[in-house]
Amino acid sequence: MPHSVHEFTVKDIDGKEVSLEKFHGKFLLIVNVASMCGFTPQYEGLEALYKELSGKAEVLGFPCNQFGKQEPGDEEEIKNFCSLNYNVSFPMFSKVDVNGSDAAPLYKFLKGEKPGVLGTEAIKWNFTKFLIDRDGKVVKRYAPTDKPEDIKKDIEKML
Repeated sequence: MPHSVHEFTVKDIDGKEVSLEKFHGKFLLIVNVASMCGFTPQYEGLEALYKELSGKAEVLGFPCNQFGKQEPGDEEEIKNFCSLNYNVSFPMFSKVDVNGSDAAPLYKFLKGEKPGVLGTEAIKWNFTKFLIDRDGKVVKRYAPTDKPEDIKKDIEKML
């Protein structure tokens, strides 16, 4: 049973294996993202947060097509969309499932550490966010409606 997100290896958007151990010592905001969602404009706030807290915090985007089929493209299309529309420079990863039997192991861990409202583990929609401390522990879970600029205040309190 993992005790930290740093124990996971995931695939980046180009299909390369990435150990999350490389982010040890930084705060992480892990977000399931989608290109065709009402919350998609949050990419702007996530990118601003990433730039403002550079060196102290990382934003990690995990595309997911489980909610309203709002991320139908492949990794190349997702990368182009994020770059062209939002100048995303924070790390993006391969498309994952966040719910169900095929949910990525990282997401099974995140949901188990910080269940949602009324203790349900299931992710309800795109742009659900998890704040991770420097040691890889899950600190807080945020709803899709929680804006990146509000989360920035929480991170700054912990710096």
